[in-house]
Amino acid sequence: MREPPAALTVPAPAVPAVEVLSAHKTYPNGTVALQPVELTVQEGEFVTLLGPSGCGKSTLLKMVAGLLDPTDGRLLLWRKPVTALEETQRKLAFVFQSPTLMPWASVAANVRLPLDLSGVPRADADARVAEALALVGLGKFAQALPRNLSGGMQMRVSIARSLVVQPHLLLMDEPFGALDEITRHKLDSELLALWAAKKLTVIFVTHSIHEAVFLSSRVVMMAARPGRIVEEVVIDEPYPRTPDFMVTARFAAYARRLQDSLLRASQDTEEDAA
Repeated sequence: MREPPAALTVPAPAVPAVEVLSAHKTYPNGTVALQPVELTVQEGEFVTLLGPSGCGKSTLLKMVAGLLDPTDGRLLLWRKPVTALEETQRKLAFVFQSPTLMPWASVAANVRLPLDLSGVPRADADARVAEALALVGLGKFAQALPRNLSGGMQMRVSIARSLVVQPHLLLMDEPFGALDEITRHKLDSELLALWAAKKLTVIFVTHSIHEAVFLSSRVVMMAARPGRIVEEVVIDEPYPRTPDFMVTARFAAYARRLQDSLLRASQDTEEDAA
């Protein structure tokens, strides 16, 4: 007698890392910083927010981080409200535009700060600091003071401080914008290596089209007055990506498409301001 076929197992749908559901922001003076936004970021994505100044990129990023409350709408991390992130057993970290380091403290002490604030035992904290510094190539600078480091090295310290909490979601607000092009390209490559090694989900804010193409699995274009999403572009290119990618016809095509999109977004901004 033939046995009945085995029941098919349907895999559970992946839970998105971030869901922005009709979230918007209006300030008390009536300024609409962000129109209702719909955005989903899957685990493992590298999503870049791109657009002219004042389009709400940083506002949206801070709302995802829980640093800024939306006027209305919802922001979910792994299907939980931002304020209930601990229930997901996952963590996020935020890297700001400037390193914001304590000038009187060593590199190791700066990186260890979030662990000290969380009450992590010193021996465990020191081990995690050493690992984070090794990941960003600063293992030999643990006892240096920030003033003795270059701008690029200071930003590496800031990134190490975010990695030391062992995040699943990394939010970065124009972290390399003030650096020279050579340093910026080097840190972009190092960031992609960290993203792959640690299997992070990243939301990255930049004004640079070339940086967006090089880093991203998806680019979200925004326009201003009021801030809103106007286009999404998938960068369908394999990783790892090397600087050679930046001189290919494919890279140029993506950059041209984003340049056209940014021009339209900027024109919309100027017309709304008129």
